[in-house]
Amino acid sequence: MIGRLNHIAIAVPDLKAGATVYRDTLGAKVSAPLDLPEHGVTTVFVELPNAKIELIHPLGDKSPIASFLERNPAGGIHHVCYEVDDIRAARDRLKAAGARVLGDGEPKVGAHGKPVLFLHPKDFLGTLIEIEER
Repeated sequence: MIGRLNHIAIAVPDLKAGATVYRDTLGAKVSAPLDLPEHGVTTVFVELPNAKIELIHPLGDKSPIASFLERNPAGGIHHVCYEVDDIRAARDRLKAAGARVLGDGEPKVGAHGKPVLFLHPKDFLGTLIEIEER
């Protein structure tokens, strides 16, 4: 059901500093910042030959990333995103298998302009999973 790895998201306390590390130290191509108010984050993407790294920073007081950074002040891996062909079919299959879909269960538009859903980390070996329609 899952396709290729789309990205690994890393929560960072300072988005500009994080982008600098990837761009200047590691020599990667880094996108411009993008605010995603519906998700409560500002994000940049680090382009790699086989996937992306998403650096995420809180946007607003109710950002879920703010609470993550309170527990992990230096930042850290927040979630892993896999591609799926049909997000609603994947959601239905996952729910039938007992997986918990976070939020209201309806896909929201993600940073790539495509539908996304998040899956409860307790159902996936302690890892928050994002699925994104191809």
